[in-house]
Amino acid sequence: MDPFLVLLHSVSAGLSSSELTELKFLCQGRVGKRKLERVQSGLDLFSVLLEQNELDPEHTVLLRELLASLRRHDLLRRLDDYEAGAAGGASPEEQDLRAAFDIICDNVGKDWKRLARRLKVSDAKIDAIEEKYPRNLTEQLRESLRVWRNANREDAAVAHLVGALRACRLNLVADLIEDDQQARGLRDQDENAGSTVSMMSWGSDAPTSGAQ
Repeated sequence: MDPFLVLLHSVSAGLSSSELTELKFLCQGRVGKRKLERVQSGLDLFSVLLEQNELDPEHTVLLRELLASLRRHDLLRRLDDYEAGAAGGASPEEQDLRAAFDIICDNVGKDWKRLARRLKVSDAKIDAIEEKYPRNLTEQLRESLRVWRNANREDAAVAHLVGALRACRLNLVADLIEDDQQARGLRDQDENAGSTVSMMSWGSDAPTSGAQ
């Protein structure tokens, strides 16, 4: 099973009925009343949040906020363990995308709509993002990038982001991403070279079959 779904099952199983009631109350501004009335378990609530893109494997901020409100530090530690494993197990391409997202979120700011439109995020989605994260430019931008990535899946690549940034004349941000990608590539080469040298050294130290 998907590690994120395993986490959600685990969290749901650990919730009491009173805690579920509190979570439903906290989610009133995000989930419609009728949907909340049908929620009978933590997993039901998480499924609704997944459907509405309030929650996903790369966006666990809301889950963390909800568990923190309950003061369930044991469940927060499970979330910590999941996030540590997800970061370590991400593909190189996914790690590159996350790094690019961070740079964009730190440097684009109020120009995020222009970039989102260049990435073919619809105006309807942009309006929904603004409503979802009022007065929070960083989260608006990060959410628009997540929408773009989820819409493109396998075709989502750093090169597309760089091209969109340059088309929006955000060349400085594009340069920062390319410099970061180059530095990450050199670091990976150094690490691989170090591993090779270490293995060769270990092999040279091993005794030969004819040694006395």
